[in-house]
Amino acid sequence: MQVEAIYTHRVECGETLEKILDRYVSKLLREEVVLAITSKIISVCQKQVVHKTACSKEELVKREADAVVDVDCNPHGIYLTIKDDILIPSAGIDESNGDEVYILYPKDVQKTAISVWNYLRTKFCIKHLGILITDSNIAPMRLGVTGIALGWCGFEQLYSYVGKPDLYSRPLQVTQINLLDALAASAVLVMGEGAEQTPMAVIRDVPKIRFLTRPPTIEEERSVKISVEEDLYSPLLMKARWLKNVG
Repeated sequence: MQVEAIYTHRVECGETLEKILDRYVSKLLREEVVLAITSKIISVCQKQVVHKTACSKEELVKREADAVVDVDCNPHGIYLTIKDDILIPSAGIDESNGDEVYILYPKDVQKTAISVWNYLRTKFCIKHLGILITDSNIAPMRLGVTGIALGWCGFEQLYSYVGKPDLYSRPLQVTQINLLDALAASAVLVMGEGAEQTPMAVIRDVPKIRFLTRPPTIEEERSVKISVEEDLYSPLLMKARWLKNVG
């Protein structure tokens, strides 16, 4: 598998995403590649930003999150939240690489992924193309960030080993590879987190991928998410004091 970061100009608030794509990806796209796009430039293009003088980060997190863990002390100013059925710090709100603004999650991220997929397939006459919208996230009890997928289109989201034999010919019962987050982790690694100015990446020769010529169904979108009650970390998550956003 090959992952190539795409260098761009510094994307400013309100730019048109399609124009950015036209300028930087036309010579890199071909059949059966996945284009990863960081959610941050989508948010910037959508003007999903709030100036730091408008409100505190705490107020903004509580407004944007679906639920926030209520804690008595928060020395690091980072909030454990659920946003769009994802467990993520501070509702995905980011201060880095913004000019005195908080950068929020994109609006309708899955709809955006499908729109980009349709646009690029039509413009460049490509049949099999994957689109992946990424963000960085943390894992419990692990230091440092890795990539996570927020939206996608053009390929199957899971590779199932269920029923396939292991080394000793015993059929596997539950194992599935989350292709979305696996590819997002690779893309985020090469795109970086700082001043690299590489907010997109092309992923070639992806193993175990099956491309589709249609957007994912609602059932497929839901298939990569697990409720708090069913999650492996449920004994911990269910004991937290969650403040739910009812606004």
